[in-house]
Order: sequence, then structure tokens, then C-alpha cells
Amino acid sequence: MSSSRAHEAYGQHGGGTWVDRFGVWLSQSAIRKQLPPEGALEVIELGCGYRAKLLVGLQDRVKRAVGVDFKVDPGLHALASYTFLEGSIEETLPKLAGQTFDVVMLISVLEHLAQPLAALECAHGLLKPGGVLLINVPTWRGKFFLEFSAFRLGLSPKVEMDDHKMYYDKRDLWPLLVRAGFLPSAIRLRYHKFGLNLFAAAHRQDA
Repeated sequence: MSSSRAHEAYGQHGGGTWVDRFGVWLSQSAIRKQLPPEGALEVIELGCGYRAKLLVGLQDRVKRAVGVDFKVDPGLHALASYTFLEGSIEETLPKLAGQTFDVVMLISVLEHLAQPLAALECAHGLLKPGGVLLINVPTWRGKFFLEFSAFRLGLSPKVEMDDHKMYYDKRDLWPLLVRAGFLPSAIRLRYHKFGLNLFAAAHRQDA
């Protein structure tokens, strides 16, 4: 499941361009639509980024939140109800043994992993019955625009695009989710961000 980004978290060396910030806002909107308007959720984000903007943005919905990434902003450790674990996904998963969550998030992470199925299987295991896995990945249509933005225009981090292992359309992601243990009836996929990304919500409903 490891990535080759020299053990750096997204946003560790800067706040990103306006393109990146707009993308984060769109992801936040998609995530919140999948969650109850009020509630005390237990949420974990694998690959939360240095500033964990998406996870921190859910403060009004969570009673417990866990963020995982290579590095996180030291100031985040002061947030009540939030725990941040530094290290790779592989290193930190053993520390979560026996814990389960209402929501697991893999937002703009799966495309960086050499073993995406293993990550999805771990995510399935972290979910409570009825819990939901939320995923955002770039599509094959998005590949051209993302690489043009990064390599030609400099509007996105080049290192992020160079680290991509895969792009996903529905036909790519759906079978991985099924193999990871999610039932077809519990999987919802939709394109967003003008078709440049694919958003998935998969509930754990054991047969």
C-alpha cells in the first residue's frame, strides 16, 4: 500500500494553488452530502494530508476523528476529539486493531497506492456494520487535465501527479470494491468535478 512520495504528506510544503483549494472544497461538499446533517460520528481518514482540511472541516459532525498521514501539522494535536497518527498506512493500521468507525475516508489517496485492493480491504475491516467508505479518485478523463495543469501550467504539485499509480473509471473501481467485501447493492459511484474525478460511497452490509 505504500507510496513513493518520499514519505511526505500532501500540503506539507505549502497550502496549494487555487486549483487545489477548489478541489478540496468540492470534495468537502461531496463528503458532507453523504453524512447525516447532525450526529456524533466516528470518522477516520487514511491519507488526511498535512493540514487535514477535510477531516477538520467535519468538526460539527464528529465525536471522534482519527487522521493518518506521514506528517501532520503539530497544531492539529490540540484539537479536541481528534487523534492524528503519523506514518504510512501500513505502519499505523496495526495501532487501530479492534477499532471501528462510522466513516472511513480515502480522498485522493487510492491512486497513489501500489496495492489499492489491500487498502480497500483494510477500510472494509475498519467499518462498523452500516458504516460507509468514501472515496475520491481521478478518472482517466481527468488524467490529461491533471497532468497538463501540473506539468505544463504549474497549477498543481508535479510530485503528486508523478506519484499516481492508477486512474479510475466506474469499471475500474467497482470490481475492487466488490472484491474488498462490499456488496454491489451497497455501492454508489458518480462522476464529479466536471468528470475529472470519481466519487464513491460504499456501505458495509455483510451478507
